Amino acid sequence: MLRMLDRGVRLCDGVTRRDWLQIGGLGLGGLTLPRLLQSRAQAAPTARRGTAKSVIVLFNSGGIPHHESLDPKPEAPVASRGDFGAITTRTPGLFLGELIPRTAQLTDRMAVIRTMVTGDNAHSSSGYQMLTGFPHIPLNRENAPPGKPNDYPSLNALVQALRPPQHGLPASIVLPRLMANNGGQDPWPGTDAGLLGRRYDPWFLVRDPDDPKFQAPGSTLPADVSTVRLDRRLSLLAQVGERLDDLERNAMLRSYDHYQQQAINLIAGGRARAAFDLGQEPDAVRDRYGRTKQGQSVLLARRLVEAGVSLVQVNWSSIDKDKPNSGGWDTHVQHSESIKGWLLPVMDHVYSALIEDLAERGLLDETLVCWVAEFGHTPKFNARAGRDHWGRVFSIALAGGGIRGGVVHGTSDRLAAEPLSDVVQPADYLATVFHCLGFAPDTIVHDLEGRPHPISRGRVVESILA
Repeated sequence: MLRMLDRGVRLCDGVTRRDWLQIGGLGLGGLTLPRLLQSRAQAAPTARRGTAKSVIVLFNSGGIPHHESLDPKPEAPVASRGDFGAITTRTPGLFLGELIPRTAQLTDRMAVIRTMVTGDNAHSSSGYQMLTGFPHIPLNRENAPPGKPNDYPSLNALVQALRPPQHGLPASIVLPRLMANNGGQDPWPGTDAGLLGRRYDPWFLVRDPDDPKFQAPGSTLPADVSTVRLDRRLSLLAQVGERLDDLERNAMLRSYDHYQQQAINLIAGGRARAAFDLGQEPDAVRDRYGRTKQGQSVLLARRLVEAGVSLVQVNWSSIDKDKPNSGGWDTHVQHSESIKGWLLPVMDHVYSALIEDLAERGLLDETLVCWVAEFGHTPKFNARAGRDHWGRVFSIALAGGGIRGGVVHGTSDRLAAEPLSDVVQPADYLATVFHCLGFAPDTIVHDLEGRPHPISRGRVVESILA
């Protein structure tokens, strides 16, 4: 479902979202009095630099197996390098793991950063750092709850604040699951707008696009609501709006009409609704991405950026609870079996399909694609034939809008265990993303108390820019 993580937050005058929904008994399924949808921040960028209009983030929650994918070490002992070798790529001198052969043919469009460092080995706190650019206080805190002092906004929320909504769609959407530990019970910090306030939360679409019954929640009318009844209820909403105009209202309430219109747009606006309709894609295209939750989620991400969404983050944590590690990237057991059997083959399939599809549609130069995770994996196997968490060095890949292809930034040691040169912090990665979107890192946004904050305190990784 499309949902805002309001956590019972109250508006400035103490009226809760539940109170709003009860005003006048205006029930209309997901429409009612509108959700607290996003609006554009007042802050403007200090400089426009990049060429990317949108970003697709592919987040492998659990860790990228960098030894077998983006930073193979064929000369390392087998206890470190694992069971798989390295292969040549389209870029002379650049080798990738043998389990991602399709990706290897796309390196002329990719920049690989082999020296990402968080220094944190916990999903929640290292994830917070990759999502916000700020180290978690303290480090290595698993199941860390959201909230102060770890309440800096995510990349998704900052894009929501910096970019206006388009065609009834928000600037930022996260799908098909939330970032959370313990089966979704413990949300990570850094996934929402934090100190910017709830109105800059991205939209969270928690639903499987590969489900034949998939549709955007709230994009259709309830069965008992005809278009005539819709018109009548919208008229009633307008009357309530007129009444509200007579009240002494704070800034949040004065934004009511804007939020209402966005809620209506998703139902009444054909373009917004159509963006979620994967049935409009030819079978060949859907097959190209793969008939999996991950494949169809990435295809949906492409459709959403085509429709005007500025940032879509696709979270992948698990694919099958009956597989080791629930079929996810957190491969504490049977690491080699997992990455060969499903993880890297599916990722290779989906990633290459996205890059090629965007290029064929003329969209790659204006779409930045980021393949990232909260950390990598240990340079040695544990007693259960698995690899554990490793934030001391790992790899990520960027491609598309604003990125120079065929580039490797940084070098790790012979075991891919420590960085040797050109360390990249999460703040630097995010500064680079903002640069590609046209925003300098010193662009200012303001929190709920009016205090200024730069969108990043990192440095742009100049070596990978086009």
